[in-house]
Amino acid sequence: MTVPPDHGLPLADEFPDASREQWQRLVEGVLTKAGTAVPGTPAEETLSTTLQDGIATRPLYTAQDSAAEPGYPGFPPFTRAGRPEGTARAGWDVRQRHALPDAKRTNEAALADLENGVTSLWLLVGGSGLPVAGIPAALEGVYLDLAPIVLDAGPDFDAAARALLDLYEARGVPAASALGNLGADPLGLAARTGRHDGYADRSAAAAELAALCHRQYPGLRALTVDALPYHGAGASAAQELGASLATGVAYLRELTAAGLSVDTACGQLEFRYAATADQFLTIAKLRAARRLWARVAEASGAADGAGAQRQHAVTSPVMMTRRDPWVNMLRTTVACVAAGVGGADTVTVLPFDDALGLPDDFARRIARNTSSILMEESHLARVIDPAGGSWYVERLTDELAHAAWAWFQEIERAGGQAAALRSGLIAERLSDTWEQRSADLAHRREPITGVSEFPHLAEQLVEREAAPEPAGILTGDGGGLPTVRRDDAFEALRARSDAHLAATGSRPRAFLAALGPAAAHTGRASFAANLFQAGGIETVQDPVTVDAATAAEAFARSGATVACLCSSDKLYAEQAADTAAALVSAGAQRVFLAGRPGEQRETYLRAGVDEFVFAGGDAVAVLASVLDRMGVA
Repeated sequence: MTVPPDHGLPLADEFPDASREQWQRLVEGVLTKAGTAVPGTPAEETLSTTLQDGIATRPLYTAQDSAAEPGYPGFPPFTRAGRPEGTARAGWDVRQRHALPDAKRTNEAALADLENGVTSLWLLVGGSGLPVAGIPAALEGVYLDLAPIVLDAGPDFDAAARALLDLYEARGVPAASALGNLGADPLGLAARTGRHDGYADRSAAAAELAALCHRQYPGLRALTVDALPYHGAGASAAQELGASLATGVAYLRELTAAGLSVDTACGQLEFRYAATADQFLTIAKLRAARRLWARVAEASGAADGAGAQRQHAVTSPVMMTRRDPWVNMLRTTVACVAAGVGGADTVTVLPFDDALGLPDDFARRIARNTSSILMEESHLARVIDPAGGSWYVERLTDELAHAAWAWFQEIERAGGQAAALRSGLIAERLSDTWEQRSADLAHRREPITGVSEFPHLAEQLVEREAAPEPAGILTGDGGGLPTVRRDDAFEALRARSDAHLAATGSRPRAFLAALGPAAAHTGRASFAANLFQAGGIETVQDPVTVDAATAAEAFARSGATVACLCSSDKLYAEQAADTAAALVSAGAQRVFLAGRPGEQRETYLRAGVDEFVFAGGDAVAVLASVLDRMGVA
């Protein structure tokens, strides 16, 4: 076979270029045939997905959608990476979080982690966690000149930091070899607890630690700008970024007022962000965070290199579920991919059972191995800014940066982060955002696999030892920002079902009255089963098919107290009214019909149908009312 010479011509040379307008016309034709076209609305708008912060993602991005020039990795505005090599040289720092209150157990877990892929340790200290006096025992056998130590001690940060510095001296660790972060975060503590008294003293202590690190410990940073309290209270991506910028600016002001230069102050901060299973939004968020902080540093008069943000990404606690927690392994894997692709310097993968309490050895092993597989087997860290150049990612990064900057400016106009926390501005905005997102969750527009979709009622609940409360936060205190999870509403429903099971020996039941052949009822029967089981209500479909003559007997035999008709619109018109009447006569407390009723609505209601359930409906409200009617407390 003779290979023709390469004349440098692209393979598509013989084909005419397709225009955006041609694509739009073709898509509009498809939407019209499918019956989903909206008259007067362009196809791109019909197929767009609305995100929080006023951002919408479109189905097609081209060079026409290019955003601001992102620059080069390691150079302002640092969108592409904080260092020229990114994480390509050694991968990201794999940081495991330890919250065990017992120093001996913490030490065993820490050594196991460090021997098996973890490269730094994040210690929860104070409160009901590891006591400050337990730090030396917890780090026994740890090579402190190799493994960075990051502290999270809330109001006890100064005592914990001094204890760690004393340990370095006692172990003979050269000051230049000490690595990590002392974890001072006065504003983060105020956000979590709602307590602002003593802030001036804590701020002064943080500034003193920063000055000490600058003079003696070049590998240590003193302060953490932790955005997790805002994310954990329901913040959108832009709100999380804006709050972190305002916090960082507040710390810059305080550190420079204490005598540090702007460059030095920037070098004392590490930023902590949440990484979610929305991989593209996470990638854009981390890239936007670097760009925004570079702008802050520039406006503050910092040298070019000082504006490179040091990032620690943590897989989102908000996305973790208590039911079917094994699915969390998939969520954290996607989040870890996003954090790595987004250019985070350090990544913490929370164990899959994090929402249930303290993780066991297996959960910690899976968490640390997630990063190992992605770096060592998938080679994810070998490419600098792998998402760079994607029109979609670049545009999303730009739009998110603008939305975050607007929120940051609003916080600054309110007097800065501390004032915005005291006045309730931040709490109010985050509450509004979470309320809107809760509606999406309740209507299952944002599905939760294993919880609101494909629940597993027969699963064996995973039990874990209760996790300690962070320092400075009293159980039931309620003064600071709330802590939310995506599964909260459905978890409350499932808890009611569990209590009913424990009290009676069975779960509440719903009878599925499927009409006609499988082809007619399977889709809606599956939808109804999924819906009821999301609320902990067991579904019974025995026999597989019923009609008006057999529905009453089957319902009585099922042990259910409510019923749901499932079939096609055609068979509903023929059989639904008579079957609903039969179910009511058999004692059904409530009769549902799966699907939108259309013109037959009044007919079905007169026959005994009480409610219609369909995709996009408020599942939480429906399920709560069903449990109420069943007498399930």
